[in-house]
Amino acid sequence: MEEYFDVLDEKGNKTGKTKPRKEVHKDGDWHKAVHVWIINDKNEVLLQRRSKTKDSNPNKISIFNGGHLSAGDTSIDGVKRELKEELNLEVNEKNLKFIKTIKRSAKYTQTYKNNEFNDLYILKIKEKISDMTYQKEEISEIFFVSYNKLKEMVKNKEPDLLIDTFEEEIEILFFYLDKETRNDNCK
Repeated sequence: MEEYFDVLDEKGNKTGKTKPRKEVHKDGDWHKAVHVWIINDKNEVLLQRRSKTKDSNPNKISIFNGGHLSAGDTSIDGVKRELKEELNLEVNEKNLKFIKTIKRSAKYTQTYKNNEFNDLYILKIKEKISDMTYQKEEISEIFFVSYNKLKEMVKNKEPDLLIDTFEEEIEILFFYLDKETRNDNCK
């Protein structure tokens, strides 16, 4: 079944048009996605290795989970659907914190342009890896890393880690986690 996206203008407003996913990326249309950073009760960040069959960044390690919004979806609809599909996680909205929306543009190939408005969220969970079942078409492995290990991976430009087009997002995550760590130490 073909997936349709709402086409947005350069300010992130819906234009009233919808198009198939493939055409949106071929034409470089603006659209919306959700990126959810999942953090467990040990302040470890869930990373996922993307499937080697993905059309963008195959076999790379991503710091977020999520995906595109389907036409008509709200951001919360997208978070719930994507995390249920990809990790079999039921999202409790009280554990979900909206951080901000960022505008991001990347060109992966001549025929694949990704112009997105990404709604960024943090999701606090108690689940362990063994509690999650990931979607093999999307993900080849999931694992938690400590915040310090993730900072080291970014600093060392770990070759498998998706960094290049996500610098702003990583900076936001680190700012948030630094703030959370400081607050936990003050209690």
